[in-house]
Amino acid sequence: MNAIKRLILIGCLILPGFTSAQQPNVLIIVSDDQGWNDVGFNGGTDIPTPHLDALAADGVVFGQGYASHPYCSPSRAGLLSGRYQQRFGHENNIPYESATDDDGLPLSELMLSEYLVEKGYSTAAIGKWHLGDHEKFWPINRGFEHWFGFFGGGLNYWGDTGNKPENHGVLRDGQIVPKEQLSYLTDDFTQEAARYIDQFSNDQRPFFMYLAYNAPHAPIQAPSKYLDKVNHIEDGDRAAYAAMVTGMDEGIGRVIQKLKDTGQYENTLIFFYSDNGGHLHGASNAPFRGHKGMLFEGGIRVPFLVTWPAGIQGGQHYDHPISALDIFPTVLAAADISSPSKPLDGVNLLPFLTGQEQKPQRMLYWRYSDGAGYAVRDGNYKLVYSGYKEDYFLFDLEEDPYEQQDIKAIFPEKTQLLKDSYANWNEGTVPAMWQDPHAENVLKEEAQRQRIIDKAKSGER
Repeated sequence: MNAIKRLILIGCLILPGFTSAQQPNVLIIVSDDQGWNDVGFNGGTDIPTPHLDALAADGVVFGQGYASHPYCSPSRAGLLSGRYQQRFGHENNIPYESATDDDGLPLSELMLSEYLVEKGYSTAAIGKWHLGDHEKFWPINRGFEHWFGFFGGGLNYWGDTGNKPENHGVLRDGQIVPKEQLSYLTDDFTQEAARYIDQFSNDQRPFFMYLAYNAPHAPIQAPSKYLDKVNHIEDGDRAAYAAMVTGMDEGIGRVIQKLKDTGQYENTLIFFYSDNGGHLHGASNAPFRGHKGMLFEGGIRVPFLVTWPAGIQGGQHYDHPISALDIFPTVLAAADISSPSKPLDGVNLLPFLTGQEQKPQRMLYWRYSDGAGYAVRDGNYKLVYSGYKEDYFLFDLEEDPYEQQDIKAIFPEKTQLLKDSYANWNEGTVPAMWQDPHAENVLKEEAQRQRIIDKAKSGER
């Protein structure tokens, strides 16, 4: 699109009373446990991601894009509510074996889907949900008119539910999809997304699609057609994981092509990001410290981009901190929809992406439940309290982006300032409504790390 056409469309989008048919479609694509170094647009070289790289070239790559939590369910709760999950007690994963009927994103919280459908959008959720097992929490009861996916936190990629009831598998609008109708979940979700775009290509309403792939979350499973594309990777764990990323990338390419074929790509606001850092089964968070579940950069800094050809100049790299919490208010601003009465914690990114402003002036916060740890980001400085290491760490991420030099002893006043800031923020939160074994698991992980270190130096003289 040429510059004049873009300016005309942007001008129209912000005019009061502009009709819903001219509002942008919204597509949020979420990958699951994907590492920073697992996309070409972040400099990854071994996993082919040509479609994501092309999408990035058309838009803005966030060099410091953060998830709002280091693991799955609370991260999604923050994304779709636009609020810190600690404000409403959803800061743990839904219990795997003992979830109650009340364990889920509280019905008192307004989700982006609920607000957009109220404002005239068609809405669809495809893929992984993980925001409550009871049907009252399911997408079709949270503002999504169409749903194709599963409600839990993980699923066999061939659709096999194992010892669990069939309704723990893939559902269409709450009804069981027979396993015989499924192929490979990544492909099934892609096909459903393309079908939805086709179905609504002539609809007078704009659409909001939440396309939440479960790839490359465990179990590590992939068909030969994707494994063949990563034969050059010698490490078996990495190759199998890479095949899952490759399948997702190809699927995203098919969805984007469908948008182009139906004439909707130019005016579709597209976000892509991983719900948290990469896991320990073949992912790479290099060059950052840590992984999924940690508050070091490897657990929360994720592949993140936005593309909207009609509204945002492509080919940009934005290198100031932004959060997944910013997606909700940015979508509303792009659609010229006023903010809801309940305050959002993110900021509208459009002024920063169009050059009107430089960077958001705010702090970012992360917290585990039950004192297991927290982090604060203020400009270049980041404070981490690790409950399992039982220590504080202060980093200057401009000088030390890989968090190798703890400078709290050099800057005690800054350390205390961030501690005080966290304490003030923490007063506006509530305790977790349910628990998960994260704290227990990271203690085991830390103990295993120490055993390996001790073994390595056991022969030292």
